[in-house]
Amino acid sequence: MSRSDTPIRNRIRTLRFHHDEMTQQELADRVGVTRQTINAVENGRYAPSLEVAFRIAAVFDVPLGEVFQYEPGSA
Repeated sequence: MSRSDTPIRNRIRTLRFHHDEMTQQELADRVGVTRQTINAVENGRYAPSLEVAFRIAAVFDVPLGEVFQYEPGSA
């Protein structure tokens, strides 16, 4: 599924930038996943499990809806 095919959008790159330019590896380490997983989620190639999505939001100390947005009809 390409980025344009998925109805789930995210702001991970922006949030990483605003958190001292956190690297994908740093985020992955804090979430407990691989850097490749973070990269795939960030680029819209993979939708994370609900648990991983909540962990990502917790790292940035924001509600889930500030990280991920569901845009029905865009798939």
